[in-house]
Amino acid sequence: MAATLRDVAQMAEVSIKTVSNVINDHPHVRPETRARVQSAIDALGYRPNLTARSLRSGRTGAIALAVPEVSLSYFAELADAVITAAEKAGLVTLVEQTGGDRQRELALLTSPRLQMTDGLIFSPLGMDNDDRAHLEVDYPLVLLGERVFGARCDHVTMRNTEAAKAATEYLIASGRRRIAVVGHHEGEEIGSAGLRMKGYLQALEEAGIPFDRRLVGTTGLWHRWNGAMVMRELLASGATFDAVFAFNDNLALGAMRVLQEAGLRVPQDVAVIGFDNLEETAYTIPSLTTVDPGREWIASTAVETLVKRIAEGAGAPEPELTLAQFRIVERESAPRR
Repeated sequence: MAATLRDVAQMAEVSIKTVSNVINDHPHVRPETRARVQSAIDALGYRPNLTARSLRSGRTGAIALAVPEVSLSYFAELADAVITAAEKAGLVTLVEQTGGDRQRELALLTSPRLQMTDGLIFSPLGMDNDDRAHLEVDYPLVLLGERVFGARCDHVTMRNTEAAKAATEYLIASGRRRIAVVGHHEGEEIGSAGLRMKGYLQALEEAGIPFDRRLVGTTGLWHRWNGAMVMRELLASGATFDAVFAFNDNLALGAMRVLQEAGLRVPQDVAVIGFDNLEETAYTIPSLTTVDPGREWIASTAVETLVKRIAEGAGAPEPELTLAQFRIVERESAPRR
């Protein structure tokens, strides 16, 4: 049988009220008492009854996270970071996968399942700025990503244009002049691809390097196989290039594999830089130089912001847009010269 509040109190030799105070992180609990209760909770594997808590306090102690694809490494690592940050705040996280489909994203925003949670961290992919009104919901909501701007909810995201410009400038500073891009979305302005393309173009212009449309690799999805496909197309086109800026790490890994299959050396013949700083990129051969967009910070800030909004309730102030800092992580695929 599952451990109860009474079981924890008996093991810790305290009252049920004291156990409740520890679980709800009340400040006026002696450190030694808190440690004893936490030890009993861990030993018994006690988990709070979310339904009972909701009936008593109007809160469930759970939040929801909605992402396009958990199979994409970026979103898997983002979800892990959100879950960890939520646990530190005493919350559990329910993960929803939308497939990046607009209709599924819209349906999620009004789903009865959200009644089981106190708020939502939401990373849409199918929605765009025309859907801003749908984000005016009656529960705490923190928006992630680059598909919608200006909605009346808190928004935590990355500096896509600035980071992409810095990545391109990094390649230019290392002596590269023919820089191909992988991951372009035709006609997109708002969205990760559009914003990263903008940064790439800004860097070329400021360096006095003419833009060559033949060096642009377009693909809808950003999986490894897309990176491989686009790289095969670029090589088959006869276009010459000495560097690749892939708009995410998955694309970079796929592209790098094809370059090596074609007998091109990375980085001697072609330098490669990605975007996301996935954990696995430190262990590829060669290891991948990449942009760290501040994923861990984005996750923890999103949770902190949501927790604050939950606590503030209806009296919450105006929503805020918060941007993460980024850095270039230098590795073997594109070392500085």
